[in-house]
Amino acid sequence: MKIVLTGSIAYDYLMHFPGQFEENILPELLDRISLSFLVDSMARKRGGIAANIAYTLALLGEKPKILAAAGMDFQEYRDWLDSHGVDTSAIHIFEDTYTSSFFATTDDSNAQIASFYPGAMDQSTQLSLHDLDEKPDLVFISPSDPAAMNKFIDECLELNIPYFYDPSQQIVRFSSEELKHGILNCAALFSNDYEFGLISEKTALAREDLLKSAQFVVTTRGEDGVDITTIQETIHVPSVPPDINFDPTGIGDAFRAGFLKGYLNQLSLERCAQIGALAATYCLEADSPQGHKFDIPSFISRFRKYYDDHGELDSWQ
Repeated sequence: MKIVLTGSIAYDYLMHFPGQFEENILPELLDRISLSFLVDSMARKRGGIAANIAYTLALLGEKPKILAAAGMDFQEYRDWLDSHGVDTSAIHIFEDTYTSSFFATTDDSNAQIASFYPGAMDQSTQLSLHDLDEKPDLVFISPSDPAAMNKFIDECLELNIPYFYDPSQQIVRFSSEELKHGILNCAALFSNDYEFGLISEKTALAREDLLKSAQFVVTTRGEDGVDITTIQETIHVPSVPPDINFDPTGIGDAFRAGFLKGYLNQLSLERCAQIGALAATYCLEADSPQGHKFDIPSFISRFRKYYDDHGELDSWQ
């Protein structure tokens, strides 16, 4: 199956606060909150949701294509993605601006405060699925410019391409009707448990409503694992314990990549989630969203420590 990933490409500025945010927040003064956290480290890393998913999918042996916008500073990043097997031919460079930037500070409990500068991502509405050299079998729509996300949804419907929908960080930017439009036409919905609560509140859609159109709903729950809900059942898959807990940035993207690897190879939803859970753990053990490395034999070997795979993954080698 050929997959196209839409979403952000960004440079991540990752910082660590030696303490806990919650100890410095006064609930009774939230209307006047004014905080500055002195961090003890900072690193500039490659990131962005579409690029993060693509990187891990490429490690798993796929060649995903990214449809996204980047800026004048992207060439080194493009070379990196190309060298790892990602198809960057549909990434459009806007020479008058910079690639998006993500600024995240993580505390000792893995709580995170972040902000995002869109940069070239603001031009994503100039991109189109109609311009691809061949029609994909699946499109994964993840956060980018909200208008571009809506455009990709409409183009998927026009071209009769199934899409998986992951509105996550942009939920608050969509109107209720826009959010419903994306959800009620998708083949699958991805979110974390907090985001699912926002979706439910904003749209008044129950999980049963979502499943009238979506084949399944994927809800990640951090260290508590993931639930995959279909019209028949809810499947729970626990997280894989990390050898070292380094940085949580990008673990949701790595999970999605692992899940997609299983889906593209027509494995069961439970198996897809298990592959995703292990991919997320590899990311958690690394210093950045694209800092983890593995080859397929080592991934399969580690997978078999936690799951009985019935030889399903042998075909990857």
